[in-house]
Amino acid sequence: MDEMGRRRAIYLGVLVAVETTLAACADTSAPGTRPAANASGRTPKASRRPGSPSPSPSPSPSPVFRPVAVPTRRPIHLISEVNPAAPPNAIALTIDDGPDPEWTPRVLDLLAQHHVVATFCMIGDAVREYPDLAKRVTAAGHAICNHTMSHPQPFAGLSAERMSSEVAGAHREIWKTTGVTTRLFRAPGGSWSPAVLNTVAENGMQPLDWDIDPRDWSRPGTAAIERDLLRAKPGSILLCHDGGGDRAETLRALTNVVPALLSRGLTFVTL
Repeated sequence: MDEMGRRRAIYLGVLVAVETTLAACADTSAPGTRPAANASGRTPKASRRPGSPSPSPSPSPSPVFRPVAVPTRRPIHLISEVNPAAPPNAIALTIDDGPDPEWTPRVLDLLAQHHVVATFCMIGDAVREYPDLAKRVTAAGHAICNHTMSHPQPFAGLSAERMSSEVAGAHREIWKTTGVTTRLFRAPGGSWSPAVLNTVAENGMQPLDWDIDPRDWSRPGTAAIERDLLRAKPGSILLCHDGGGDRAETLRALTNVVPALLSRGLTFVTL
């Protein structure tokens, strides 16, 4: 080989080596690419100490509000309106104004005794004050509904700014404490208006009302509460309370009503 040919060969060899090195660097540094194979031809795995937990993504700093595509123009009164796939013999027990340190644990014990579930409509301030109770509710398999931050009444009479603050505040407090992003909202006292319905929709929730209201919050007597709750039929949404005052009458009524409804073949479901 003459001098010119030898130099050309050296030049081409160097050029190939440089291009190979650059390609290898690009493969290992580009986002989403796999590490280069080792001498055995296997891709090396990231090292992790024995027994150490697998890495997990960090939670988002706040719940994501996804406005409903078509805002509901009227509150939900029956199970079929929120869950068409529910069993035909389903009923839903909703329990408002907690969590409460005296009455919520007793209600939870009663429900556990009969292996039934309910939907707890929680107040954000109470969730903040009694976070362990809110967590106990979700751990037991019950559902949570947003019932505003401070239960102001009449809710429909609030300013748009205050209304939105009450809804969004409770939404965040429930999520921060329990990890649950609530899908349902219940207005205090069933105070609905177009403005309330729009606010609920903007926060990605559906408005929840009820079918049977024994007005147990007014303490009309255990017999009166029982009489109204026993009117339940498939598809009914029942309203009771575990917060906001003395709920001894409610607890006594549910002690009799829950097994009576079960004996009819009705099934309690969450919403």
